[in-house]
Amino acid sequence: MTVEPPGVRTRDADREETDAQVIERSRDEPELFAALFDRYADAVHRYAARRLGPEAAEDLMAETFTTAFQRRHSYDLSRGDARPWLFGITTNLVSRHRRSEARRFKALARVPEPVEHEEPVADLAVARAGATGVRRELAAALSGLSARHRDVVLLVAWADLDYEEAAQALGVPVGTVRSRLHRARSRLREALGGCDPTGPADPGRPADPADPAHARSGRSRRSDSFREADTP
Repeated sequence: MTVEPPGVRTRDADREETDAQVIERSRDEPELFAALFDRYADAVHRYAARRLGPEAAEDLMAETFTTAFQRRHSYDLSRGDARPWLFGITTNLVSRHRRSEARRFKALARVPEPVEHEEPVADLAVARAGATGVRRELAAALSGLSARHRDVVLLVAWADLDYEEAAQALGVPVGTVRSRLHRARSRLREALGGCDPTGPADPGRPADPADPAHARSGRSRRSDSFREADTP
């Protein structure tokens, strides 16, 4: 059976097998696990590069899939989408390099702007910044977050997980994700002059018109301040 070739955003594509089915079959036929790598390696690599830099991304991606392969027998097959599991593993691996990540964001915050901008500071946060898409203001704001707050923000913004998926990735209740994200958003808005870079509301949660974080819905409208320069 041929698994449909993946892209970065494969979960919306029609394909014959879910991730869970691939993992289940790979328990008896280990070589089939390569399909999961094909589907998500690019996305995991990009997430790792944003967090620890391009130099560390390749090793982090490889370790993510090696760990996932070793743990495939314990995967919850009721979860058809393996992205939360994979990004949870990557985030766990990032936790071994907290100091490196903090130094990275602090260093990015000190990098001079390459060109002059006429836009206000809040708008500067939505422009590109090299391969990582992190501007000085955003990098400084991220470096000021605690590790657990930074994890949940970046799983939602850079791994494109919703609240429930982020909760699965971190192994915490959905309510914990919401409370951490609320605190993180408040701190980021304060640091970015009122700009909320975390994008849309939780798709499973009714929009609150009093909360600026819920003013825009849908993953496709996530704020560009958290997008890297996705185009090659």
